[in-house]
Amino acid sequence: MTRSIQFSNQLSIRRDPEDVFAFLADFSRLSTWNYAITSTRPVTPGPVALGSTFRQVRSIPTAAEEQFEVTEWEPGRRVAITGDFGPFSGTLTYHVEPAPAGTLLTNDVELSPRGVMGVVGRIAGPRVKAAVAQNLEVLRTGLEAG
Repeated sequence: MTRSIQFSNQLSIRRDPEDVFAFLADFSRLSTWNYAITSTRPVTPGPVALGSTFRQVRSIPTAAEEQFEVTEWEPGRRVAITGDFGPFSGTLTYHVEPAPAGTLLTNDVELSPRGVMGVVGRIAGPRVKAAVAQNLEVLRTGLEAG
């Protein structure tokens, strides 16, 4: 039986919530803070909105092209994407809120292993959480540097 992997990461960013959300919601910038992504481009025309779809090229753990859809959209506050992410399918949610130091970013992750990962998926959970935390730290460092 395949079980999902669920976890959250939270971090403070010394930037205004509007800046943080705008950066997160610009999916073309994913490759600047997610080491596994080479590029992301829109499939649907127009500005990002509920139902917008994107294609991304992944280099890690193996080269792949994936698609995801914006499944929650609260401008300035919350965005969720659902799709295939490496050997997993799932939903990544980013919640942005004001904090004394600038912004509190919460990233909730729910992933279901696909294929052979179904057998070892739960074992991979801590490694996946650590990798996501590492990406978020790159995001924080870049945003704080301006």
